Amino acid sequence: QVRVVESGGGLVQAGGSLRLSCAASGRTFSNYVMGWFRQAPGKEREFVAAISGNGGSTDYADPVKGRFTISRDNAKNTVSLQMNNLKPEDTAVYVCGTYRSASSYGTSRNPRTYDYWGQGTQVTVSS
Repeated sequence: QVRVVESGGGLVQAGGSLRLSCAASGRTFSNYVMGWFRQAPGKEREFVAAISGNGGSTDYADPVKGRFTISRDNAKNTVSLQMNNLKPEDTAVYVCGTYRSASSYGTSRNPRTYDYWGQGTQVTVSS
């Protein structure tokens, strides 16, 4: 069992920045892909960004490319999502997920691939 805990959400004005963090338990953190998804009221959970176990591969959804950056620290079992130039449409609950991967470079955009999830953290961007 892997425990996942997010932190760092909040309220920010459009154009501002926030940094989300996600901590995961386990001794083999580098074997796990980490991903960020978000869910706005009345909408399905959507992919935001993912990073491979060794940090060598990243993937971003088109709406956040160039504004968000995902990174990980395998020594601390943490992954971060730096969000810049935030827009009101970025408002959502951001959820961190993870799954164990046989590939050091693989990632996934499919939420069904992920086995463990955090509770989520609210991000609200005012206009």
